[in-house]
Amino acid sequence: MGAVPDLTELMAAMKRQAQPFALATVVRTASATAAKAGAKAVILADGTVTAGWIGGGCARGAVLRAARAALADGQPRLISVQPEDQLQAHHVVAGEIRDGVEFARNACASQGVMDIFVEPVLPLPRLRVHGASPVALVLLRLAPEFGFAVTAEGPAEALGQSEPTSAQDYVVVATQGRGDIDALKAALAADATYTAFVGSTRKVATLKAAMLAEGYTAAQLARLHGPAGMAIGAVTAEEIALSILAEMVRERRGRPSAAKADNA
Repeated sequence: MGAVPDLTELMAAMKRQAQPFALATVVRTASATAAKAGAKAVILADGTVTAGWIGGGCARGAVLRAARAALADGQPRLISVQPEDQLQAHHVVAGEIRDGVEFARNACASQGVMDIFVEPVLPLPRLRVHGASPVALVLLRLAPEFGFAVTAEGPAEALGQSEPTSAQDYVVVATQGRGDIDALKAALAADATYTAFVGSTRKVATLKAAMLAEGYTAAQLARLHGPAGMAIGAVTAEEIALSILAEMVRERRGRPSAAKADNA
């Protein structure tokens, strides 16, 4: 019991540092097993168990594989490690997934059964808002309610000068006529998950034409969500920000594209 607060403190520190990890928790055991229900371990993306314990080699390999996979796709796993005769009794084989449970074989002499829940703990996706327009200010205020960390980029500041943009970032240019094309160039240069420009269809087309004339390719410009947001008939800054957040959530959850907005 004394190790639990240390594990909790470690996880809190890793969250503050935006370091991804997986938490593996033994939820059920049967017969002889080294670890019992409630045992936990913190696992890094490379498979290193940095703290805690969930038993020896009987379950370790399957759990580490599950942790790496969970951190790669962001989805939790439930692993059931069973001896061969138990797998046969359930008519499953090692590596099979049935009803949300991934089965693995316990080749140890103990022949125990362990069910382990593996949960990825990932940093919040970061929204970088370039500009100080009304839409930009509303995005900065609302985005944390939708599970985004926010970074405000000043209207005269080029994206990426303060902190590098990662592939998990979301970038919205909401400059409202103040350095639009420079901000848009900086945004497209960043390797972000989502890059969007707040403006009308006509304005976006004009900016794209200017950038094509400067040597940008159609493929580069195709990454741009412009106009930003989903078509919900938005008029006010709050409604436009909501349409953009809806599009970001759709992108985050991997849903198909929908009709585009035409935000002036």
